[in-house]
Amino acid sequence: MEKRVRVLVAKPGLDGHDRGAKVVARALRDAGFEVIYTGLRQTPEQIAEAALQEDVNVIAMSILSGAHPHLFPKVVNLVKEKGMDDVLIIGGGVIPDSDIPALKAAGLAEVFTPGTTTSAIVEFIKANVK
Repeated sequence: MEKRVRVLVAKPGLDGHDRGAKVVARALRDAGFEVIYTGLRQTPEQIAEAALQEDVNVIAMSILSGAHPHLFPKVVNLVKEKGMDDVLIIGGGVIPDSDIPALKAAGLAEVFTPGTTTSAIVEFIKANVK
């Protein structure tokens, strides 16, 4: 029996809107992934610890507040510090195209912006989980 891909869906920072994260979480679940949703207003430390405790394959973060240049790389660094080098880390939300290269350089595998289909996210995860 093959182990299901485990995805942690997280909302870092003070952003209080999670409709998009919930839509993505449901689409991932419907695609056969096991999904753990951390809820709103998570610190990078909480996200990294939840990823470790839940033994996830993927961390999918969603942000609308504009704090992505600080929060996303911090999560990446904390995850690496915990020795989770095989975790795929992706992000999404209202992120300017000009910020995406720096986020990828900081360790995000991909950044999904408004208008991305949930099937594109599912396919990216399927193609890139180690």
